[in-house]
Amino acid sequence: MKNNLLIILSLLFGATGYAQKPDFQVRLNSFFDNTEFGYSKYQMPQTMAGVHVAPTIGLGFDKQHRIEVGADLLHEFGSDEMIGYSDVIAYYQFTNRPFRFVMGAFPREMAVEKYPRIFFQDSIANYRPTINGLVWSFTKQNSYANVWLDWTSRQTETRHEAFFMGWSGRLSAGCLYAQHFGYMFHFAGVKNPVVPEALHDNGLMLTSLGVDLAKKAGFEKLELNAGIVNGLERARAESKDWNRHNAFLSELKVEYKGVGLFNTLYRGKGQMSFYNDHRSDLYWGDPIYRASSYDRADIYINFLNTGVVKTRFTYSLHFTEGTMYHEQMLNVSFNINKNRDKKEPKPRYLWSSLIRQ
Repeated sequence: MKNNLLIILSLLFGATGYAQKPDFQVRLNSFFDNTEFGYSKYQMPQTMAGVHVAPTIGLGFDKQHRIEVGADLLHEFGSDEMIGYSDVIAYYQFTNRPFRFVMGAFPREMAVEKYPRIFFQDSIANYRPTINGLVWSFTKQNSYANVWLDWTSRQTETRHEAFFMGWSGRLSAGCLYAQHFGYMFHFAGVKNPVVPEALHDNGLMLTSLGVDLAKKAGFEKLELNAGIVNGLERARAESKDWNRHNAFLSELKVEYKGVGLFNTLYRGKGQMSFYNDHRSDLYWGDPIYRASSYDRADIYINFLNTGVVKTRFTYSLHFTEGTMYHEQMLNVSFNINKNRDKKEPKPRYLWSSLIRQ
């Protein structure tokens, strides 16, 4: 850790002579997630809680070129360790609107923030906060497209070689839109294995159509979409055939004055054929999507949303296996971005004003 910090500081101070717009950013995110999945064969009951601190220093060149260097540090509540996990943040960014290119180790939301939970479950953002790779994106009004690479594990005698290749996009026409999410996860064996392991290819795609009526109705969110999930998996040494998992998935998003509902409905063939063999090493999506029928309703309140500080409480109801499970989440985030943030906007909701007073 000390050596990493020395390297980061030397890079920063060595480059300040050439930078035009040096600035700094401090992000803090604290999370509490309590899941009550007792007796479920797809999910486990657990409580995840901790706080992330991610300070970075940025250097800008010619309004288009930029580097960011820092670290993301996680302390888990109840742990004896001051820092349980640490991730380097160090990336180059080129921006020429509507295009953006980023390469290095950068925050995960820069590439996959819009992906549904069937691709990346909630805990990924808490315990794998950075992407090591690259992302190219195009954004224009309400439409966007991107391609990205995340190298998640380098092959050693104890570690598997693994990486994601992903792509996503959305095309909007008035209140109507079409969207697509996809990735292919390559999961190879360890170096010089004692027992030969099959190389896995894990592909997942979702294509859907939707309607967004938020602006017409005066809501923060009022959106409905529905589409088809296509899962493709194989273990190369075991079979040349692909395991196919097709299903229906729809999302309903409603939010008015900070009170919202986010409902997800899934019907079809369960995903994750090889989950019992490799579990979360091979699958980063929510394992509850192994079920053939699943409905999740998130009821949330944004108590504070100023652009710098955001506080959200969520109560989730999960319907599957013929029963109902419960989950409670509290997230608080704080972001100071020196020299790049505009004036902090006024609170959007009545209770935000009351809290500030």
